[in-house]
Amino acid sequence: MSVRMVLLGPPGAGKGTQAARISERLNIPAISTGDIFRKNIAEGTELGKAAKSYIDKGEYVPNEVTNGLVRDRLHWDDAVEGFLLDGYPRTLDQVEELERMLDADGLSLDVAVEITADTEEIVKRLLKRATEQNRADDTEPVIRHRMEVYTAQTQPLVDVYRDMGLLVQVDGIGDIDEVTERIYAALSDKLGRQI
Repeated sequence: MSVRMVLLGPPGAGKGTQAARISERLNIPAISTGDIFRKNIAEGTELGKAAKSYIDKGEYVPNEVTNGLVRDRLHWDDAVEGFLLDGYPRTLDQVEELERMLDADGLSLDVAVEITADTEEIVKRLLKRATEQNRADDTEPVIRHRMEVYTAQTQPLVDVYRDMGLLVQVDGIGDIDEVTERIYAALSDKLGRQI
């Protein structure tokens, strides 16, 4: 099914889990900038080293690095019929850049899904994930800083996508399957076809 979508929400809201499910259901690639950065960090690439210096401080990787990575990825064969972007865009500048990328190819977004979640619930989730996955970048001060950065830089995207008529919001608290079904129902409503 051809769908071009953005998945928004604070770190730890369950975007990665839900992105994988949506990707499989719609047969589109889930493109996660975080996963791409982590892979490069693990491999010790130049991009990985640059990204790590920001990620370790709980900061976003600069636009010029991220935009180039996304532009390249959207031209892979598996993204021709659609895609799900997870972790991009994160700033108003990136929203505009994504619009330019798609417009240059005669395309546009179909929907922006925001998974909402309570801050304290997110802190608990991420601390648990840090222990389970041995992720050094998930300490409580860094998590709280990420939430502040999210609110300041990414939350305004919700307003932009609402104004564009693309936004659907889904409560991310609860059982994973329940959240997935909420997302499918919201997508079906928004797109006017059964997901």
